[in-house]
Amino acid sequence: MKKYLNNIITRALILAILFCCSMSCIEELPIEEFNSNQEISLVIEATFTDEVKHQEVFLSRMDLRLDLETDTVYNPFITPGLRPTDSVNIETDAVVVLNSSTNQSYFFTEGRGGHYISNQQFALENNQSYTLEIVTSNGRKYISDKLEIAGTAEVTNVYAERAVSDSGVDGVAIYIDASPITGQADYFRIAYDETYKIVAPLWDDEEFVLTNYDPCALPAPTYDLEIVQKDYEDQVCYNTVSSNTIDVYSTNNTETANVKKQLVRFIGRENFIISHRYSILVKQYVESVDAFSFFQALDNFSQSESVLSQVQPGTLQANVTNVVDQEELVLGYVDAVSVSEKRLFFNYTDFFPNEDLPPYPFNCNLFTAPESHLSYCYSGPPVANPCPQSIIESVSKNIITYYGPYQEGAVPFASCISDYIFTPRICGDCRLLGKNVEPEFWIEN
Repeated sequence: MKKYLNNIITRALILAILFCCSMSCIEELPIEEFNSNQEISLVIEATFTDEVKHQEVFLSRMDLRLDLETDTVYNPFITPGLRPTDSVNIETDAVVVLNSSTNQSYFFTEGRGGHYISNQQFALENNQSYTLEIVTSNGRKYISDKLEIAGTAEVTNVYAERAVSDSGVDGVAIYIDASPITGQADYFRIAYDETYKIVAPLWDDEEFVLTNYDPCALPAPTYDLEIVQKDYEDQVCYNTVSSNTIDVYSTNNTETANVKKQLVRFIGRENFIISHRYSILVKQYVESVDAFSFFQALDNFSQSESVLSQVQPGTLQANVTNVVDQEELVLGYVDAVSVSEKRLFFNYTDFFPNEDLPPYPFNCNLFTAPESHLSYCYSGPPVANPCPQSIIESVSKNIITYYGPYQEGAVPFASCISDYIFTPRICGDCRLLGKNVEPEFWIEN
């Protein structure tokens, strides 16, 4: 969940800065300030909770690139793992410590990707205040405003109902009920982790095994191709995805402090993630007024229709400052919250009995092709080849899976036939979409 929040904060802050520069809404951020010869602003992100766990701080540098989204469109002709992914300008070699009002200090050690992990597990306590101190590798010291838990509340129920969205889409709406317990529990932020079951639609219990492959051998490639029994699970997998939006709400101006039927997530019935079995872990954070205002403003900037709104950039100011140079622009937010969570499971048939499942996210079909190919080192006259890539080439690239022996009519319009039928790997190997180990929390039906 942390990874997605980092991405939201970074992209929203970029939009805010670029918009404000173009509209001259603040004098402190002229466009020329962001050039390649000057240091880019530090981004500090942390959500400390009342859960006993290893707490985390994420440190990075502002990146003014707007093309940070990884291309997630599946290409069956590219070997998995070779596509480009996002990069983040992480801040390394920093000293990070959280100090409490009772003189307890919690030190953090740098992990991977800009994450700093507390050396020990701990939980924030009510009626205590905390400050985060950071010393970067260039010797600059930063300190947060005083952090305190505003209050506590309990998620009393999480449930799903068949519903129609505002745009007319039929699907499933997920709601929570909650009740305050202590303190000022009026401002909330919701996040979730959703886990869903994946079943490969064109799966077989056997696989291609290619050995001794020399595509450049003459007069023809040499290889050994076998069909063997699988000794691993790749039919049923599970994938967990964290929420990637900022969802805040308040009961401050309502008649009751209790929360009833607060919408968490809407899933259209054609979304394949609910095809088999679905679970959602909803987390509700009790926020301070200042934190609520920050995330509310950030949410406004993160939505494209709000780029031309009148949200003032001052509301996105970090609650962390440079101890020496208080005019230095520091971005991000350090949060102190109480957390309550609850999990829900449901099946597609619970809401849509006797109806077709949602479509798989890839158009899966069966194919056949010549088993071998012309030697890569062939130097004779050009040879016309109307056939698709050979089976051994595709197996060597790990982009297909075995489905069965060739049968007449199994592959419509097949013109280059071999002894085998295969399918794109994403259709026969669920591991491209998830993990083949059932989560510990998973309950089947």
